[in-house]
Amino acid sequence: MKLPRVTQGDKVAKALRRAGFVEIRMIGIHCYLYHEQKDRLVTVPVHAGKIIALKTLKSILKQAERSIEEFKELL
Repeated sequence: MKLPRVTQGDKVAKALRRAGFVEIRMIGIHCYLYHEQKDRLVTVPVHAGKIIALKTLKSILKQAERSIEEFKELL
């Protein structure tokens, strides 16, 4: 399955929040989200108006232990 093109990092962060992640801090253009039960920390770049690179999105999903299908449902 192909990765979706996401135009903003805040959409990715919002989808991860729906999956149980909580924003713990925002430093510069990076949002740090934590999932207590999985003990996972995920970093999401929230550049204004920039499309998230597919490699970056793939890395975020790997950090969050989420499949492409799960991520698409959360969007």
